[in-house]
Amino acid sequence: MRDIDHLYIDGTRTRPLEGTVTERTHPADGSPTGRVVMGGAADVDRAVTAAERAFDTWSRTTPAERIALLENVLAEFDRRSEELVEAVTEDMGAPVTLAREGHVPTGRLQITGTIEAAKGYAFEERHGSTVIRREPVGPAGLITPWNFPVLQMAGKTASALAAGCTVVLKPAELAARCATLFAEIMDAAGTPAGVFNLVHGDGAGAGNALASHPGIGVVSFTGSLATAVRVTTAAAPTMKRVLTELGGKSPHILLPDADFGIAVATVRQWMMAMTGQLCSAPTRTLVPRARLEEFLSVLVPSLEALTVGDPRDPATDMGPLVSGTQWNTVQEWIRRGLSEGARVVTGGPGKPEVPAALEAGHHVRPTVFTDVTNDMAIAREEIFGPVMAVIAYDTVEEAIAIANDTPYGLAAYVVGADRERVDEVAARVRAGAVLLNDAEFDWNAPWGGYKQSGNGREFGVEGMVGFLETKVVHGG
Repeated sequence: MRDIDHLYIDGTRTRPLEGTVTERTHPADGSPTGRVVMGGAADVDRAVTAAERAFDTWSRTTPAERIALLENVLAEFDRRSEELVEAVTEDMGAPVTLAREGHVPTGRLQITGTIEAAKGYAFEERHGSTVIRREPVGPAGLITPWNFPVLQMAGKTASALAAGCTVVLKPAELAARCATLFAEIMDAAGTPAGVFNLVHGDGAGAGNALASHPGIGVVSFTGSLATAVRVTTAAAPTMKRVLTELGGKSPHILLPDADFGIAVATVRQWMMAMTGQLCSAPTRTLVPRARLEEFLSVLVPSLEALTVGDPRDPATDMGPLVSGTQWNTVQEWIRRGLSEGARVVTGGPGKPEVPAALEAGHHVRPTVFTDVTNDMAIAREEIFGPVMAVIAYDTVEEAIAIANDTPYGLAAYVVGADRERVDEVAARVRAGAVLLNDAEFDWNAPWGGYKQSGNGREFGVEGMVGFLETKVVHGG
């Protein structure tokens, strides 16, 4: 049991003024792990006031000074990396191996990538007698999700600080332990008072107060489209910049000459390892109709061989969903798919077989639907669970049209042997990132989506630029 009963404001641990309490439970077995005492609008105001006060000094630091702080943060991050691994597994139920080899290292890459971006970035350029300066927008409000907590907190914070902004972080309630550890890392790194602040709280209270606060110059939000609309609406009266990274219904296009071994590896890594709780998960797999049964004969045994169970066990391939609420949501989507006429070829409603000690956990069966058409709700809406919609197509032109027939545009996946055709399809898909043949992912390339998958970009130089404003000095 571990209670989280404090915020981090102006360089000190402090109790919330409002003090709403949320119980924490472990996703794997439902056992209590402690409580979170959350803050509200008054606490956000305290944090923003501290960030405004610190901004006057921090915004005038040199890039080298900001880089030095991030290097200290990196050292503390490394020192406490195993604690972060444990926190990710406890907060969201991610398998410990994935937390150790994926979640925490990708958070580290966000810090190192931002350091390199800041080292090579021209914050000031001269064109004759004209000087172009990139200056920090102002105090930044960061609202982060529970499904990639370390990466998101590290990435947004590093980008904002490198730009010269101060920070107020409002993490997801379900990632409270990860966030508290991150605040301790920032403190131990010697972050000046007010430069980094943390307020635990829910969206309706703390999140809305942060987005609407006149002292905040830029909001960076990652989460659902519905919440993004509320954040943007709250921010609109003050005309502050709002950066969003939202959901997706990413197509996984298997071309006629695709290697199904590569395709299944993509599904296992980018969907099932995260229990489908990934905004860029390849949830719509498009397969040539003539090869559909062949694909299913490779996919289904691979998914049925996954070890679903305790995320604290290194042998586990897929852990639970994050909460009972999410479990119920995913079950409803599976029932809806059946009611729409789709056919389950593996998985389906209910829980998988797990040890008795895990029966109260939020475990779910990896589920694959076929006989899916792209107008079905399970092919159009983000489910955020391990539920695949397999759609058959007759021509590559049809596959591209189906891939683009979505309000989202975060990611896409293309698998095929003919590289020229793979590249052509990738060029025609409307998505912010396209992964070809399960290639290695570049965590410092720009990340973000088209259409209703958000605006702005994260990671590396692009992530930092979102926190900068342009000033032109004529006759400088």
